[in-house]
Amino acid sequence: MSKVLDVRSLRMETESGVPIIDDVSFSVASGEVVALIGESGAGKSTIGLSALGYKRPGLRFSGGQVLLNGQDMLSANPAELRARRGREVAYVAQSAAAAFNAVHRLGSQITEAPQQHGIMSRTEAEEQLVRLARQMQLPDPENIARRYPHEVSGGQLQRLMVIMAMACRPDLLVFDEPTTALDVTTQVEVLAALKETLRDSGASAVYVSHDLAVVAQIADRIVVLRNGRMVETGTTAQIIEAPQQTYTRELLGAVNTVPKLKAVPREHTARPPAPIVELKGIQAAYPKYGKADAAPVLHDINISIPKGRVLGVIGESGSGKSTLAKVISGLLPQTGGEVLLDGQVLSKRIRSRSLAQRRDLQLVVQMPDLAFNPARSIASSLDRQLAFFTDLSAKARKDRIADLMRMVELDPEITQRMPHQLSGGQKQRVSLARALSTEPALLLCDEVTSALDTVVAASIVDLLKKFKHDIGQSMMFISHDIATVAKLADYVAVLKAGCVVELKPLRDLLSKPEHPYTQMLLNAVPDLRPGWLESHRGDAGVRSAEHNFSERNRTGAA
Repeated sequence: MSKVLDVRSLRMETESGVPIIDDVSFSVASGEVVALIGESGAGKSTIGLSALGYKRPGLRFSGGQVLLNGQDMLSANPAELRARRGREVAYVAQSAAAAFNAVHRLGSQITEAPQQHGIMSRTEAEEQLVRLARQMQLPDPENIARRYPHEVSGGQLQRLMVIMAMACRPDLLVFDEPTTALDVTTQVEVLAALKETLRDSGASAVYVSHDLAVVAQIADRIVVLRNGRMVETGTTAQIIEAPQQTYTRELLGAVNTVPKLKAVPREHTARPPAPIVELKGIQAAYPKYGKADAAPVLHDINISIPKGRVLGVIGESGSGKSTLAKVISGLLPQTGGEVLLDGQVLSKRIRSRSLAQRRDLQLVVQMPDLAFNPARSIASSLDRQLAFFTDLSAKARKDRIADLMRMVELDPEITQRMPHQLSGGQKQRVSLARALSTEPALLLCDEVTSALDTVVAASIVDLLKKFKHDIGQSMMFISHDIATVAKLADYVAVLKAGCVVELKPLRDLLSKPEHPYTQMLLNAVPDLRPGWLESHRGDAGVRSAEHNFSERNRTGAA
């Protein structure tokens, strides 16, 4: 079988000579999918981009070859690269939204490249677009090209980006975390369509990911990377069933799967503790032109969170999970209903709440990069929080910050750094430390692991477990991934289109899910075994990504 891509002893370094990629070699045969797996910073995307002869600013190729159809991409001049990119090799990014121009229709953007390369006429390109749209299971394939990027769902846009990459019928596709930003149900649909399209086209692919469960569904072989070096390589079955290296076993151990029922503890007592936070008839809508006249986002939410317990909140993108956290924290005033903290009704707006009430409700957001002032050191940000919420002296605040760093398992010296000098996982730990600095009654965690790779995400969940068991921290843990929620939660509320469709203790939810939507979320978590995707696609509980996006009907509350 001929090699479409042959990476030979690839080396890359920074302009100052610091090694980034060190002696990496692998090949991709015709029609084969090879996955590059590893944590953030392993070099996966950097190696994938080298197949296009591309290097990020500040990096340089320092050795080796990257042969595409036998020709070295590293020694190609700019004109040669332009001629080969799109035609022989194409790139599919993680963020589909960033790949499209918001002011142009989808069709004109997708059909542009094959016309520019002289591969086909406009009519032929448009006919191919319709054919690929059908193949990728997109709704209304004859007319979807007339839409703008904002008029389709995230899952649809991701598939359209794949179609754009395939428009010139390249021999090799480089997929860079193409499903990471999608919720689990949409991820399944995109993976299935992607696998079918690759099979039918006969194209080869490099698939970059940190999620072995996803990779197991699409890859023929796996290359495990760490700190720019190869750890091991083998067929997908070999890596999953018989990993040779400790690091590979760590990656496998961090994969999210729904726990077996026997591993889920029963509720602690027959009667749960008194609620720390209660939501009664909550309704919410985002203001429009200064008035709350937009379509409602939350409908009649009734939930209690017992002291010392963790409530998991799950649902797809757009179900209202983050909106619920904003209402509780006072960042978004509800349009109806009440939020009670320890039996006391809270003001709708955070500015009208007392300092003690604000201290008792602390929110940790999904993107830690957005949570810190880039011009302040970590120590300064934490000190500012303590100075605002406590009466501690400067020395006492400094000691408290050191204690908080140890609590989140970081070296106190890290507080002297600026935010950009920390990894994503470190920043999320600091975010948790800042929230815990006020000793809150309820910690609101909004998708706090979604932007992290599997190993780092697992360590954050373990840290939250520690807070739960060691200090009895009450939490609301929001996620689109029921497997992550199941590792931590005592109770689970399932949100769909702004309604609670099911609310149960975790064990009961896993053993007896009543609502079809809950069953669908459970079924959408990939198993760590090749072939799961094919067996799963026949499940009647899975609906298409486009139906998921368009369906916004109220379904009642549990």
